[in-house]
Amino acid sequence: MALEQRKLRLALSQFATGVAVITARGKADAPIGMTMSSFNSVSLDPPLVLFSVDRRALSLESMLAAEGYAVNILSRQQEDLSNQFAKASTDKWSNVSHSIGHAEAPLLAGALAHFECAPYAHYEGGDHVIFVGQVVRFSAREDDEPLVFFRGKYQSLGRQDGSEPMWPLPIHY
Repeated sequence: MALEQRKLRLALSQFATGVAVITARGKADAPIGMTMSSFNSVSLDPPLVLFSVDRRALSLESMLAAEGYAVNILSRQQEDLSNQFAKASTDKWSNVSHSIGHAEAPLLAGALAHFECAPYAHYEGGDHVIFVGQVVRFSAREDDEPLVFFRGKYQSLGRQDGSEPMWPLPIHY
């Protein structure tokens, strides 16, 4: 089974993703933060997004009880921040500049986008719990590149031809 899981993980790593840090206010007002690449938009009406949390995550119970959370989309310059929030049982908030958003969820300074969410639903998802949040506020900036994760490593974007795709792409509809 371990060999098949490794092969599955390798195959899944062929899909490039952005990197986000999910934040919330936890028990005893302690801030929660975890790095993940399992973030997606779900719906525009109502505005819904989703992310999934491993059942082994130390902050899973606090996330399930949170009155709200924020999805912080990291910029290319925030690789160190991604690594800091990816580690369990450490002082993740040491020297992290942030402000407070909806339901007291921390908003990380320098993020490309913030999605402040109210809990909408959560679902069983095998070894993960799938969280669906309703976006109550958001902000975005376009002056930097995203932090991208591909084949188990951080990567950079780069368009060689400088062309921009026509939006919306017909494959979405």
